[in-house]
Amino acid sequence: MQARIDLRLLLFHPDDIYQDTGGYKLPRKEIRDIVDAPPTPALSFSPKRDKILFLQRRSLPPLADLARPELKLAGFRIDPSFNTRSRMSSYTGISIHELLEDGTLGPEVSVTGLPDESKINYVSWSPDGTHLAFTVRGDEPEEGSTSGLGVWVANIESGEARRLFGPPDLLLNPIFDTFAWLDDCTLVACCIPPSRGPPPKKPLVPAGPNIQSNETKEVVQNRTYQDLLKDQHDEDLFDHYGTSQLFLINLNGETEPIGKPAVYTSIDPSPDGSYFLVSTTHRPYSFIVPSGRFPKRMELWKRTGEFVREICSLPLAENIPITFNSVRQGRRSINWRADKPACLYWVETQDGGDAKVEVNPRDIVYTQPADCPEGEEPQVLYKLELRYGGVVWGDEGLALVYESWYKTRRTRTWMIAPGNLEAEGRKLFGRSSEDVYADPGSPMLRRTSLGTYVLAGVKDADGKKRLLLNGSGATPQGNIPFLDLLEIESGEKQRIWESLKETYFETVVALMSDQLDGDLDLNKLRILVSKESQTEPPQYYLRSWPEQTVCQITDFSHPYPQIANLKKEITRYERSDGVQLTANLYLPPAYDPATDGPLPLLMWAYPREFKSKDNAGQMRGSPYSFAGIGSTSALLWLARRFAILDGPTMPIIGEGDEEANDRYVEQLVASAQAAVDEVIRRGVAHPKKIAVGGHSYGAFMTANLLAHAPHLFACGIARAGAYNRTLTPFGFQAEERTLWEAPTTYINMSPFMLANKIKKPILLIHGEEDNNPGTMTMQSDRFYNALKGHGALTRLVLLPFESHGYQGRESVMHCLWEMDRWLQKYCTDGEADETPDASSEQEAKGHVTSGTLGEAGKSEESVDGEDPPESRSRHWSGMLSLL
Repeated sequence: MQARIDLRLLLFHPDDIYQDTGGYKLPRKEIRDIVDAPPTPALSFSPKRDKILFLQRRSLPPLADLARPELKLAGFRIDPSFNTRSRMSSYTGISIHELLEDGTLGPEVSVTGLPDESKINYVSWSPDGTHLAFTVRGDEPEEGSTSGLGVWVANIESGEARRLFGPPDLLLNPIFDTFAWLDDCTLVACCIPPSRGPPPKKPLVPAGPNIQSNETKEVVQNRTYQDLLKDQHDEDLFDHYGTSQLFLINLNGETEPIGKPAVYTSIDPSPDGSYFLVSTTHRPYSFIVPSGRFPKRMELWKRTGEFVREICSLPLAENIPITFNSVRQGRRSINWRADKPACLYWVETQDGGDAKVEVNPRDIVYTQPADCPEGEEPQVLYKLELRYGGVVWGDEGLALVYESWYKTRRTRTWMIAPGNLEAEGRKLFGRSSEDVYADPGSPMLRRTSLGTYVLAGVKDADGKKRLLLNGSGATPQGNIPFLDLLEIESGEKQRIWESLKETYFETVVALMSDQLDGDLDLNKLRILVSKESQTEPPQYYLRSWPEQTVCQITDFSHPYPQIANLKKEITRYERSDGVQLTANLYLPPAYDPATDGPLPLLMWAYPREFKSKDNAGQMRGSPYSFAGIGSTSALLWLARRFAILDGPTMPIIGEGDEEANDRYVEQLVASAQAAVDEVIRRGVAHPKKIAVGGHSYGAFMTANLLAHAPHLFACGIARAGAYNRTLTPFGFQAEERTLWEAPTTYINMSPFMLANKIKKPILLIHGEEDNNPGTMTMQSDRFYNALKGHGALTRLVLLPFESHGYQGRESVMHCLWEMDRWLQKYCTDGEADETPDASSEQEAKGHVTSGTLGEAGKSEESVDGEDPPESRSRHWSGMLSLL
């Protein structure tokens, strides 16, 4: 008898769509296609503004790039095979265009002569704009050997590139610094000492125990730094990989060593190239703070390497108070003045570095020429009541000095005359840093013949000097960027340009008519403007005065045309205590709430602290800006027909002397309730199909909301979070108090303590190598075990080799697969097609996405705190540089 088959058994059950069969998975094709779209090239303009580089980038590197051997030393992650920072992003190609007089681009000239599959970093124009210098990573070294970075130069006119130096003869050491142009044909470079031997081997038996002692009863409080030195062997490795020999190298390839090998942390030539400001670090090192707090010595050298004088010698700084605005004692922020050929300036604290100490002045800015007579005291440039925030130099008659104070959010800008130190400074601006409506804008800078940047002065027919102010233009209707002329003496402003107020969003990017020294002619003013809309990606335009003619430079294609017609608006609503809130509401293309009904909705957020209810409620951003989608962005789910509430404001407000976090839970729940009520009221979200998620501090928020407001959400997704605040006892995020000063706050804010109360499904995702302060992987591991111990519906995904932000293609795709699975299963209850396994798809090799041009060789992890959410797509992030 023939067997009967029940066809119902052949149908997919919703729970079988995402089978846990092991290995890396791929999300649905509609998500995959967006993530794999080629990123937009980065742009860099020549010093004379007559050439443009287009630096090519690829989407995501393969996980194998992250799986390379890695040393964790004093806050750094080092690839020992290449003697570089690990996880370096890179460019894959360079093309050059001439910027013609009419604003159009000339023919493309590709940089040629590079090895196949080159990984390019640290791209830098020569001062005269005729050459490029950059690094090319060497071939993969054989096991047990070392390769490294070589420096190449390319001729701008022909595009021909050649190796200036590299393996096996001489290798760059980019652990701390790389190279800099001294003049049009000479570089100074930090190189691996040619005589360096093999790395020190770890002894099989240690010489003794590792001992830390505080028998002097010193108060030492630090946040939860990671990747610190652990023992003497780590110290030896730090010396081995960090030690450099400085070389002068000309474009003919001739090299000359200067100075002796040392752990050089920076080499900063004076604007005229006649001096070096050389910084080194040395023992004793520390096991509780990263290298930035190790003993530091700064010296002034002549170009030949001849020692001139010591600028500072700072001891180990383990005891900087954790209070915001606390700083290191001694000289700090030591730099060259941009308005002088060779003149130094720096700051010295008057409060011992402790922000809790009441003193006036709090900081003093000093200045001193490099060629001053021996023993001459530095000049006092300015005394500040608040904490120093920087100097923007103009000329002998004008410089701007900034100061601020975090506790009150107070910020002030002073005008001073560096050439007349007897004259009193005059306050130019003063406001709360939270009050974006009162932001007057930032002064635009012009490039000098020395290659520095100073205040861009403008002189009109009346002979009065004015500054150009470039502002975001925050208003209750959204940002409307502007360009103002500020008359210095009277303070009067004249608006000479403003973004379109509807449909398009424009921003001033850079000044393009600054090729000559001196004040600018308003009638010859040229600026670079970015223009975008909700559905059109950013393009660059040249705008020229006096007619304000406009010429489009770029014509980038839409990176994800499949959702090009998405709908975006900034929606406003009110919290129960009267605080005004905003959020970016995104809806899928062709969605009509009247006919399609409510959608499943993903709310992705990140709390912020404020001192003022009014400022917390101010509108930020533009309803007309382009929706940049990063590789792990919540906006990817627009392709899955979700509504997305991105960045709803979650202000945690502490007015006056009130500590914001003492009412964290109350305010967080109120903000979430208001957001949920709004999307339900508008009919775009199904009340039973709203998910909440976040990354880092947003993950912390997600867990708290599922603990305290489970009625609002169907499920949650928490990536790279910290859930137990007793594991960050010396402060976190904007919290300055310690666990022992505010135990109730720490406990009440910790969702770990409420693991027995969390019943809604929560997905935890974490990189196994997360080195962000406060968000160590252990946080998710222990939280998962606490949840599982109380029968919660939860899942923990640990991504091998990943840090705080996920980079490897396999990791990113699997992360998105996990998120999509979770949303489909616990939010929408819908069916989906079976997704393929990553190993079954034929893929081209991926490459590391690059960051900004000046930081293309740096690791992308935060070193100061828990990261804010991804605000711009990798397609557009850091895509412009003016050198």
